[in-house]
Amino acid sequence: MAYPPSPFAPADFPALPPVPGVRLAACEAGVRYSGRLDLMLAEFAPDTVVGGVMTKSTTAGAPVDWNRIALGNGAARALVVNAGNANVFTGERGRDAVEKTAAAVSGAIDCGLNDVFVCSTGTIGEYLLEERITAKIGDLTATLSDTAWENAATAIMTTDTYPKGAVRTTAIDGTPVTLVGIAKGSGMIAPDMATMLAYVMTDAVLSPGVAQAAVADGADKSFNAITIDSDTSTSDTLLLFATGQAGHAPVSEVGDERLTDFKDALNDLLIDMAHQVVKDGEGAQKFIEIRVAGAESDDAARRIGLAVGNSPLVKTAIAGEDANWGRIVMAVGKAGEKADRDKLAIAIGGVQITQDGEPVPNYDETPVTTHMQGHDIEIEIDVGVGKGQATTWTCDLTHGYIDINADYRT
Repeated sequence: MAYPPSPFAPADFPALPPVPGVRLAACEAGVRYSGRLDLMLAEFAPDTVVGGVMTKSTTAGAPVDWNRIALGNGAARALVVNAGNANVFTGERGRDAVEKTAAAVSGAIDCGLNDVFVCSTGTIGEYLLEERITAKIGDLTATLSDTAWENAATAIMTTDTYPKGAVRTTAIDGTPVTLVGIAKGSGMIAPDMATMLAYVMTDAVLSPGVAQAAVADGADKSFNAITIDSDTSTSDTLLLFATGQAGHAPVSEVGDERLTDFKDALNDLLIDMAHQVVKDGEGAQKFIEIRVAGAESDDAARRIGLAVGNSPLVKTAIAGEDANWGRIVMAVGKAGEKADRDKLAIAIGGVQITQDGEPVPNYDETPVTTHMQGHDIEIEIDVGVGKGQATTWTCDLTHGYIDINADYRT
């Protein structure tokens, strides 16, 4: 079914340039949906390296298990993704479906099984009819293109209301380097690799260890700092593919200073994609940034921010444009992290509301109410115990979230 578009949906998909060594294609396979793209394939040049992080869920799907093993080789030649069926909690049949899918791709592009990464997203607990996928591999390989980003991003959507893409350019040793990312995610979003699926392709020349370190560090600053509904997906996967086509001298050491600008560009790209996921949260009308300071540590600050961002009471108050800051006080207190009640300071939209554990004198709620009526909400919290700080991002909780999830399988 079609869902009402997010108020943050861009007018157009961004113009994403080719990444040397990457070709893509998408098609309708009828995995679950009809009349829309639901299967994508990406082919990578020989010697492409890969790094990635995946869900910490103990009920992860068969594709996640497969990709964890494949990551051990640090090499990739292909990525295949289907929407509509997550291939989770499907036992031996699920594992067999992944292997048959990988085998079909490896045969089509002449590579090893473990060079093929397989991802699935959609309903949990339904057997994947992999023959619908394998029957389309020939069509996909015949239509591979270096510009099919929008089709690829559209094919991996489930409850998303718009395809998500981003691009950054940088340089290593003065050589231009391109990074392009696509992502999907709208619900079942919470930290521990907090997106459904996200892929970054670059022509940088990196070792597997460098690629792995860069993407893990970037995920911590981006996807692990967002939440929509506090639920961690069984399919969360973020992969970085580096084709090595840029031509600069290889970067083989994690601490190599030549990587500084690249890592900055990667982190910025990942934050962009993470924000797009939150802005397309199921039923979301508000994008909320929560900045926490004065915590015992940066990790403590993040946990406090997520406690606020995951609070149904906070999220529904914001959905209702109610400046009920007492709910923020509550959420800070339940976070399980040190906070000094008598130093707690809260501001919304730049307006100071509390200071030293009580409302500021002559507090006027009018400008805060005006801020709450916008689409972008800013909350600042100082818990008064240390120097730890962190920023997290979330969205409001509207009746649209209920509607989408109540009807998801019908």
